[in-house]
Amino acid sequence: MKAGKLASEIAGLASLGEPVRRELYLYVAGQSGEVGRDEAAAAVGISRSLAGFHLDRLVEEGLLEASFRRLSGRSGPGAGRPAKLYRRSGRQVEVSVPERRYELAARLLATAVDASDSPKTRKALVRTARGIGEQIGAQARARAGSRPGKKRLLAGMTDALAGQGYEPVTAEGELRLRNCPFHALVAEHRDLVCGMNLALIEGVVEGLELPTAKPVLAPTPGMCCVCVRVEPG
Repeated sequence: MKAGKLASEIAGLASLGEPVRRELYLYVAGQSGEVGRDEAAAAVGISRSLAGFHLDRLVEEGLLEASFRRLSGRSGPGAGRPAKLYRRSGRQVEVSVPERRYELAARLLATAVDASDSPKTRKALVRTARGIGEQIGAQARARAGSRPGKKRLLAGMTDALAGQGYEPVTAEGELRLRNCPFHALVAEHRDLVCGMNLALIEGVVEGLELPTAKPVLAPTPGMCCVCVRVEPG
């Protein structure tokens, strides 16, 4: 990693070393939509002006993105000034000293699988992803205690997926995943990554022995390509 790039990555992480700024970042990053200064300030118990200062610093570091929008939804005279809103940016911050290139290794492997003419290669990836998912699910089931009910198993699935970086949120009878842990590969290998995600999460559900949960492909902008639909009952 070049010195300038390393300094930028370290600066991004160092920005989160300030406790209030870190709390604000975590709050904004945890929301499904944009967040205004008033909401962010109230969430962490500070003044609006102090929240604005730290939020703008996070924008400068590339950790948040800002936009302007009238919250009333009205336009024209009397509609009021647009509010400044914040959301998590797509920037990925990683620092390894000495430098390691795990993302490059993943890209090489993904490229090799995509380039292979043998369907056995892709099937092996899906089989491996599902097997690892089953292990994760079985461990989550064991943590849920003896004879766990549906509610506890669903909580175990949520925790297991959160532990793998998927950032699950419940909405309208579904478990939606706000983050793809393999996002760096999606642009070049979307079909491969989506298939791997689906197989991994299917394995988690199988390991949990939770038949009322069904992982499906449901590509949504800004989200993982997989969501988990939960049957009632």
